[in-house]
Amino acid sequence: MSDKQRTIKTPVTISGTGLHTGNAVTLIIHPAPENFGYKFKRTDLDPDVVIPANVDHVVDTSRGTSIEHKGIRIDTIEHVLAALSGLEIDNALVEMDQSETPILDGSSGIYVEKLLEAGIVEQTAPRKYFELTSNVTYSDTAKKTEIVAIPSKEFQLSVMIDFDSQVLPTQNAVLSTIHQFREDIAPCRTFVFLHEMEFLLNNNLIKGGDLNNAIIFVDRVVSQEELDRLAGVFKKPRVEVMKEGILNNLELRFPNEPARHKLLDMIGDLALVGMPIKAHVIASRPGHFANVEFAKLLKKQLCLQQHADKVPYYDLNKKPAYDIVQIQKTIPHRPPFLLIDRILEISENHVVGMKNVTMNEPFFVGHFPVEPVMPGVLLIEAMAQVGGIFVLSFVPDPENYITYFLKIDNVKFRQKVVPGDTVIFHNTLIEPVRRGICHMQGKAFVGNKVVMEAELMAQIQKK
Repeated sequence: MSDKQRTIKTPVTISGTGLHTGNAVTLIIHPAPENFGYKFKRTDLDPDVVIPANVDHVVDTSRGTSIEHKGIRIDTIEHVLAALSGLEIDNALVEMDQSETPILDGSSGIYVEKLLEAGIVEQTAPRKYFELTSNVTYSDTAKKTEIVAIPSKEFQLSVMIDFDSQVLPTQNAVLSTIHQFREDIAPCRTFVFLHEMEFLLNNNLIKGGDLNNAIIFVDRVVSQEELDRLAGVFKKPRVEVMKEGILNNLELRFPNEPARHKLLDMIGDLALVGMPIKAHVIASRPGHFANVEFAKLLKKQLCLQQHADKVPYYDLNKKPAYDIVQIQKTIPHRPPFLLIDRILEISENHVVGMKNVTMNEPFFVGHFPVEPVMPGVLLIEAMAQVGGIFVLSFVPDPENYITYFLKIDNVKFRQKVVPGDTVIFHNTLIEPVRRGICHMQGKAFVGNKVVMEAELMAQIQKK
């Protein structure tokens, strides 16, 4: 496995039809610089909007995986992302002149062929891996779906499908190493049951679907009259049900091709985490919705790991982002419940605040006056006030809003905080701020030690 990031040598152009829209689309995959990741760009719109292939931008998983940013949408991205991820290409810009990627033969095979023809080049920067350190699990009892990721030295994926169908029995597929993807997974086509396809056709969907880009399983008796109607829909002289219960299809490329395609979809959807994963993922009855929900859990875990026990350094002589006067103009707290003195840093995804603890704090009068210790609940309150400053930074008139905390989870107190300590609170976004709701991971440091940590969720409301 290469330890360097990779991109392609020359652009790749692929034309085809969108599965659901039926629109002709030209897709061009361009080389991209180091640390660029995967991004999509609509060239049919003015101005051009670039959409990061990130789980935070997923808006729909009903008929594939769709992302949207600034009102611009890209549909059915999983096969393209699977090809890029499966070939260990780290950086690429995907341009499209329509909203939906071409379905081609229903697999990632043609994408892989074209990318290999263009050539893959190693870049200078090291590849960044998400090395999972603890198990991550997802379950949906209604759909009987379970997914678990276990720490591993490399990416592995095991998938089981079960549709309670006689024509498509329980199947398993395994990817022991990413190097298997090109030959064993990329050629595997999407599949659908006849009753599902009829629903989609009746609702004016899968306009670009035909018998060449999907395996259609027939799970009931079909009359000749209905077969003739389907022949007309697919513009074929005739269609028939093969002995395996497959509608007019060629032979399966693998006996477990459906399970392998579900594995392919998972590779594409898990690419939305943002970096290659070192973990063994085991999935039972996965689908796009479950894949995306699991990717969100993985990204949350990634965020937690990236900030675990990393002691930040801040120059206390530097002018703060907020001094005490600006803090009091932003949040309504006042002594003795104003528990922060400075905001040292603030950005789009993090905030850093400071509290000087002195013997003059009013709570020391009653909280172990002989051996004063700052109460844990006040450390949480101070961290929350730092988070409140962050949330209110998203509105132009913070004085007209107030922050209410909705949830505090996973609180851990690791060290005592005593008079003379300077506490640094470092809060980082776990998820993007949506509808005024902010979800943060916070850590409190004294010197080079973590003294407290917690997950905070807050919402801003008008006064």
